[in-house]
Amino acid sequence: MRRRSGKTAVTFLPENVTDRAVRPQQRGPWAALVAWWGPRPFAQIAVLLGLAALLLWFGHNAAAALHRAGISPGFAFLGRTANFQIGEAPIAFQAGDTYLRAIAVGLLNTLKAALAGCLSATILGVALGVLSLTRSRFVRALVRSYIEVIRNTPLLLQLFFWIALAHALPGPRQAPAALGVVLSNRGIFVPALTAPEGWALPLAGVGLALISAILGNRILARSIGRGSALVWILAVLAAGSVAISSGVTLDLPHLQGFNIRGGASLSPEFAALVFGLTIKFAASIAEIVRAGILSVPQGQREAARALGLNEAQILRLVVLPQALRVIVPLITSNFLDLAKDSSLAVAIGFPDLVSILNTTANTTGQAIEAVFIMTVTFLAINLSVAALMNRYNTRVALRGQGRGAGR
Repeated sequence: MRRRSGKTAVTFLPENVTDRAVRPQQRGPWAALVAWWGPRPFAQIAVLLGLAALLLWFGHNAAAALHRAGISPGFAFLGRTANFQIGEAPIAFQAGDTYLRAIAVGLLNTLKAALAGCLSATILGVALGVLSLTRSRFVRALVRSYIEVIRNTPLLLQLFFWIALAHALPGPRQAPAALGVVLSNRGIFVPALTAPEGWALPLAGVGLALISAILGNRILARSIGRGSALVWILAVLAAGSVAISSGVTLDLPHLQGFNIRGGASLSPEFAALVFGLTIKFAASIAEIVRAGILSVPQGQREAARALGLNEAQILRLVVLPQALRVIVPLITSNFLDLAKDSSLAVAIGFPDLVSILNTTANTTGQAIEAVFIMTVTFLAINLSVAALMNRYNTRVALRGQGRGAGR
């Protein structure tokens, strides 16, 4: 603020501006070091050097202890033969293969369980979140009871319950079946697609149909302003015709002798793990979806009703796209927790990464290396999931800003 009195200009600075703020900024190496390290850089460097020396001392003691025990630190054990079997392996594995292949089997099992859990928990959680806002008091009370019971019960206890229930199912001859799904104590059997001539041509046809549908909708969106469901219907028909011409058939599970043949089978351990992860995290996702829907202003719904949209269209076209800006960041945290909590599979006998690395550490004595591999692997999985979800969240946020600027 300047006040002129005759030819003299008097300058008054605000009260919150200190003398230090108006001093000229210092330049030079020391100023750059202070700006990068913060105040007292030498004290911080001394603390860091002390921590590094402490870690080196611990590492030296650990290496000496391993040497006295006759254990050579390192990852050379990955090339040795693993003399144990794995009950459920997505790739071929037998006793005598390397520890590296065994760890790869565990990693694939972990990824399979985490991916299935994320997909099913998201579908169930979104459905429950929408139902929790329905007008029916009975449905709202039912959903609320489910959420409160599941969220306040430990996941490990729930996994014990589901694995006990899976083993308590009847045998193959008495197993109940509905819609091609058979539940037995030997696993859950579901219909599966089979391709006797190989999957190369059917997958290529499905991929080509999907790309054609995406490009067709983009062309329509640029020409008439919106896409069409007819394009997707034609793409599905084209993919189906390619699949049928390639010999793809639906294989249904059926009782044959003393066991169930055909279809795809899920082991009791894998089914219990995925079901437990789904039930547990669907409750949290339902609360996130409910909060996201309630965050959308009521005026948006009223404007949509004034345009003649029904409740389903309002939810799909108006409410959920705006609620995603609130939902996506919180769901990302749930996905990360689900991926980490899949390690509890070791408690119910599912051969995931943690289970196989525990067996590896016990048979080789390389416990430090096994824990290191476990830590790096879960860190890589979670960072990858976080990066993908953050990128999607950025797109959702930019899309929302564009809508806001348009209004």
